[in-house]
This record gives sequence, structure tokens and C-alpha cells, in this order.
Amino acid sequence: MTMWNPWRGCHKYSEGCKYCYIHKGDYKRGIDTNNIVKTDNFYSLIEKKKSGTYKIKSGQTVYLCFSTDFLIKDADGWRGECWSMMRERSDLNFIFLTKRIERFMDCIPDDWSDGYDNVTVGCTVENQDRADYRLSIFKELPIKHKNIICQPLIERIDLSAYLDNVKLVVVGGESDKNARPLDYEWVLAIRKQCVAQNVSFEFRQCGTHFIKDGKTYTLNVRDLCSQAKKAGINFLR
Repeated sequence: MTMWNPWRGCHKYSEGCKYCYIHKGDYKRGIDTNNIVKTDNFYSLIEKKKSGTYKIKSGQTVYLCFSTDFLIKDADGWRGECWSMMRERSDLNFIFLTKRIERFMDCIPDDWSDGYDNVTVGCTVENQDRADYRLSIFKELPIKHKNIICQPLIERIDLSAYLDNVKLVVVGGESDKNARPLDYEWVLAIRKQCVAQNVSFEFRQCGTHFIKDGKTYTLNVRDLCSQAKKAGINFLR
């Protein structure tokens, strides 16, 4: 597993971005997150050792633009070069997430066709409004590997109409002292929808403010993922 962030910076885009940890961390460091810039790692995907072999070993999963959005408009002038590098590194598997799925068809390379075998696209939704809007687009797109990411989940949502051809649904809460609460009943409801349609489900993290059986708990950020794992409700088909 490796991270590849060819650019940094992002713009808040919808309700799920309200307490974005990237913006929060940048603010503490005096960095303007709204300034989208190429990083020194832009070409790291194809960098080679003196021996001529790639520095990033074959067979790895590459998490692409996990601190920004691969489809952000500010990066339109750079994305084509990224697709070329991803095509060259067909020996790697890429995953990127986006809240800007409506831009997808304007951002793909000419040879995309029905999708690259080594690219998984995750559409991020946080509430029913964004689920209905983004996933109605997502379900029609030519993508071979589709995930749905409900993180941060800020209300109960129904994904039942959008699960065809989806590989995995990930659910998680918000991590911030002011975070909106995550109700465990919402998590279980999405799990039930996934099991009914034989779609893999992962409960990735609790929220800082977590409701279970009507009682609200405040959890440490360091415990959010481990507590979700302890629930033992992941469903992998």
C-alpha cells in the first residue's frame, strides 16, 4: 500500500466537508488549503532506481489523492499526465475517492472505454440528498470497480437503489470535537442493505460523538477505528 498525492489543497464542497481534517490541519500550520498546487511527489509513480526498476514495487494498491479530490477542477491541466502514468503502471491498483462525480466524464482519458482494470472509484456521500444526487450519476458511469464511501455519515441514508455493480460500501463517522454524531442504527441499516444485495460492507470508524442504544458516547480520535473494528459487523463477500 502506498499514497500518491500529485497535488495538494481542496475546496469545501458539501455538508460532509464542514469539519474536514485537511482544512483543520492546514489552518493550524498556516497553510491555505484553497490553494491547489502540484507536489514534489507528482512523478513519484514512475521514478526508478539506479537498477532501472520502479521505486514503487509492482502489485501494490495506490491510494490516489486522499488529501484532495482527483476530479477537482483546479487540477484539470495536470490530470492527463496522471492518467498517462497510471496507464504506464498497469501493474499497480489505484483507488481514488470523489465528491465531484458529476465531473467524471469530463475528466477521463480518451482510451477509458468501460474503465481501466486497475482503477477503483469511490463516490463519497454523507446524507440522503448527496446520495440521491451523486449515486444516480455514479450508477450510470462506465467504471469497472465501484465503491461507495459514506464517511462522514451525518444522517440515516438508504442506498438500496444504488448498489448494483458496487464492490464495497464503507461507513464511518466524523472526527472532531464539534463533530455531528453518528448513530449506530444508521450504520446497521446500511449494513442490512448491503447484505440484502450481497455487497461487501465495512464499518471503518466510529464518530467522535457516537450514539448506541440511545446513549451518546464521546470517543478519543485514536480509538475510532479500533472501536469500529470491535463491533465485528464487516461483511465481505
